Amino acid sequence: MGVRCASGAAQLKEVLSVKIPEQQKLVAKIKKAHADTSLGEATVGAAYGGMRGICGLTYEPSLLDPIEGIRFRGLTIPECQVQLPNNAQGIGGGQEPQPEAMLWLLLTGEVPTKDQAKALTAELNARANHPIMEQVTKTLDSLPLDMHPMLQFSAGILTLGHASKFAAAYADGSASKANYWEFALEDTLDCVARLPTLAAQIYKRSFHGGSSKVAPVDPDLDYSANFTKQLGFDSPDFADCMRLYLSIHTDHEGGNVSAHTTTLVGSALSDPYLSLSAGMNGLAGPLHGLANQEVLLFLRDLQQKVKDKGGASTPAELETKLTETIWELLNAKRVVPGYGHAVLRKTDPRYTCQRDFCLRNLPDDELFKFVDTIYKITPGILTEHGKTKNPWPNVDAHSGVLLQHYGLTESRYYTVLFGVSRAIGVLPAIIWDRALGKPIERPKSITTAALAKKFNIS
Repeated sequence: MGVRCASGAAQLKEVLSVKIPEQQKLVAKIKKAHADTSLGEATVGAAYGGMRGICGLTYEPSLLDPIEGIRFRGLTIPECQVQLPNNAQGIGGGQEPQPEAMLWLLLTGEVPTKDQAKALTAELNARANHPIMEQVTKTLDSLPLDMHPMLQFSAGILTLGHASKFAAAYADGSASKANYWEFALEDTLDCVARLPTLAAQIYKRSFHGGSSKVAPVDPDLDYSANFTKQLGFDSPDFADCMRLYLSIHTDHEGGNVSAHTTTLVGSALSDPYLSLSAGMNGLAGPLHGLANQEVLLFLRDLQQKVKDKGGASTPAELETKLTETIWELLNAKRVVPGYGHAVLRKTDPRYTCQRDFCLRNLPDDELFKFVDTIYKITPGILTEHGKTKNPWPNVDAHSGVLLQHYGLTESRYYTVLFGVSRAIGVLPAIIWDRALGKPIERPKSITTAALAKKFNIS
């Protein structure tokens, strides 16, 4: 079909070429036996409430359980931390799972061997440098320096799409339904490989001198170490922190805005770049990925409020003043950013693993201790307040602590990091949608007038 693959991609294609027919047969059996079986009830409340709770999608890479949290191909976050290959034997070391190993898992449903993960690292490094990056630089340099990083990120992804292998093959007729997934795989590997360079260029030009020049990808480093180097950091500890950050933000089942938007646009046979850019536009919303930026601003404001109350010289005094301040916010009908979740009903495991990382690596960090104190008191306050279904912290409540500690202090940039990670989850979903021949999404809607007539309400 004219698509050339190096060793890492060849190994992935070999695994997927076995997995895909098996999954196609399983889907066919399920559809034949249960095509008319209900997955749940769609209520009027759900229709007006953003379709929350309606199960109407299939999505292969991950599943979200209200109690256990996210499962990546059946594995919990702690299981991923134990089973996925890390950088222990690589330059700088590290014990957190490599994002490229997570990519393999989300694509295939299998934990990669160390050799497979190493081959995929080499594959991504080899694909990172491409002539399209010159055009990306030109695109970025044409944008205002004060443009929000997520706007730049979306524009950069669209520019990367000029090199889409799926779009080219579809245009010249060499793509067919049988091999759509192979071209989607090619685009996914290309896109994931080039996103860190794009993201680093945005960081440099937006916050460090206006130049989009970054270090080239080092073939001896893994994905996260290269990314932190391109951002301008040389700490092995920060590289390991980035491995954790990029791994846990990859996916969160298919119904969240960034995942659903990506797959929705992809269902129209838009190429993976168009689809991902659309998903990133959703991620940029303050009710989704931008929340990590909002949480850090909230924490800084909360710190100032405690100082305005005379400060706190002991942990007990800090708890008291934070309790007072949080109640003041709630009584003023404000929320506590970073707490609550549409699905989860326990502490987000992504919060917990970040907290554990801090306890191991930066237990004396002042912002960490501040956030940890909030964690100790806030669920009880929110429970007593009684207006929050889930009083527990989510992933956004903690991610800023890690980034601030290692010197990446520009909170306006944080959602771009989220986006680099989220691509590793949502792009495999497009590959599987193409492999399983899923049709364009087209749910039915209804008007309020029609509902009023149906229920005889005027």
